[in-house]
Amino acid sequence: MSAKKRILFIANEISPYLELTEFSEIVNRLAIKTNDSGFEVRCIMPRFGVINERRHRLHEVVRLSGINISVDSDDMPLQIKVASLPNARLQIYFLDNEDLFKRKFVFYDEHEKWYADNDLRTVFFCKGALETVKKFGWPPDIIHCSGWMSGLIPAYLKTVYKKEPVFSQSKIIFTIGQNTFKEKLGNQFLKKALIHASIKDKDLEVFKETTNTALFRGGATYADAITFGTDKIEKKLAEEFTKIRGKKTLLYNPESDLTDYLQLYSDLATR
Repeated sequence: MSAKKRILFIANEISPYLELTEFSEIVNRLAIKTNDSGFEVRCIMPRFGVINERRHRLHEVVRLSGINISVDSDDMPLQIKVASLPNARLQIYFLDNEDLFKRKFVFYDEHEKWYADNDLRTVFFCKGALETVKKFGWPPDIIHCSGWMSGLIPAYLKTVYKKEPVFSQSKIIFTIGQNTFKEKLGNQFLKKALIHASIKDKDLEVFKETTNTALFRGGATYADAITFGTDKIEKKLAEEFTKIRGKKTLLYNPESDLTDYLQLYSDLATR
């Protein structure tokens, strides 16, 4: 390659910062392997309050300050922090907001009660991730989304952001993982997800059940390629997305050394 291809990982968990499922470790390994293989790599994840800023040496990126994210009728400041991934020369960007992410739990409170604003937190993260990339002025060739919380991003890239120059050449990969919650994001989720006039109710129809499965289904529906991040995929999703005409699919392989992912990235980046 005459110029380095750029790959952006957007995930709601990356080891060692947050480890909710086995795919957090795979994202870590993928980021390092792609970086070592000649890609230019950046990663974005939420700055949940359980992430220890001092231990992981997070610090605010002042030059990226000043972004406000509008969701429904709320206009909320986005704070961006950064840390270097241990044992690798690449950076992880953390998206933060005082009201949404400072709490010392992830999706449930200390009484195991589902946070009522997980819908707002999800939309804020998805929109915030894409606005952060615009602020970078860093056009990614590949955007690899993983984790249910990133499920709206492929839909946004195909609608609201499709004419943005920074995303004009981007190919989207979405990883379907294991279901980790049984609750719903609620009947206001789709309303909050309508972040711009260019996205319509029909564009979000696939998310209407607002379940864990619906977030995975929506992300996979809009993606250019699909991977499976575990052998614990819900049966309906596995049957629906294992073979999709016109989309590359990468099945879960626990013995993989990740070269199959590198091949997928290269194939998509040169299409």
